[in-house]
Amino acid sequence: MQSVDWRLGTMGFSYADWRGAFYPDGMNASDYLAFYSKHFNAVELDTTFHATPPPDRVKRWRDATPDNFKFAAKAPKLVTHALKLESASEPMADFLRVMREFGGKLGVILLQFPPSFAYEQIDRLRAFLRTLPSDVRFAVELRDRSWGREETLAMLREMSVAYCSAEYAARPSRIPVTADFVYVRWIGEHQRFAVMDHEQIDVTDSLSWWKEELARITPEVGTIWGFFNNDYAGYAPATCNRFKRMVGQPVSEPTDPRQGRLF
Repeated sequence: MQSVDWRLGTMGFSYADWRGAFYPDGMNASDYLAFYSKHFNAVELDTTFHATPPPDRVKRWRDATPDNFKFAAKAPKLVTHALKLESASEPMADFLRVMREFGGKLGVILLQFPPSFAYEQIDRLRAFLRTLPSDVRFAVELRDRSWGREETLAMLREMSVAYCSAEYAARPSRIPVTADFVYVRWIGEHQRFAVMDHEQIDVTDSLSWWKEELARITPEVGTIWGFFNNDYAGYAPATCNRFKRMVGQPVSEPTDPRQGRLF
């Protein structure tokens, strides 16, 4: 599984619970991203879901990371949740103008739609995707089960948009390939852990399934993007590194005595 470009990281990088476990005690929050980027080669930005950040902030994020680092960013909820897609093109264009400040470090834009967004809106989604620029990678997370049909995948293949595969309470049955990359989110059940500074459940069986499924589709894609949430096993950095080892990727992690005791 070495020929593919692996982009594995966490969902967000600034968590108070990571202080002392991942980030050294006393480190300024303004230095977190630079530190994070020494250990992972990509991050999924959740803050962009809540609002488009100022361009100057994007430039600071860009300049704080090494040349080979990549950013994935969730499109604003104004686009995916609040507005009907027919009226979302202008705010989406505004968002993309800001994201282009990442330059070559812009990886993927994730469009995460609400569970209420169902297959009956496929024509609306198709029309919206046709307005998006072809020089930016897009992935779509469709959470209603009605999307689980071949017509959905055919539409995404037509647009070269990746179908986002995700594990919430359960794994999917397969990983569909609709673009020259795949996008995976290991999410878990929200609010299951009181603290998020160490792994608290063993997810080895699930990660083994993902490893085998990704190995199966590797010949079809050039890049695998994958991001871990703290809710998945209790502490995203350790779980991401656990998976990196499983797929033969190099691991660099701070030494923390709380890790390595459970599994």
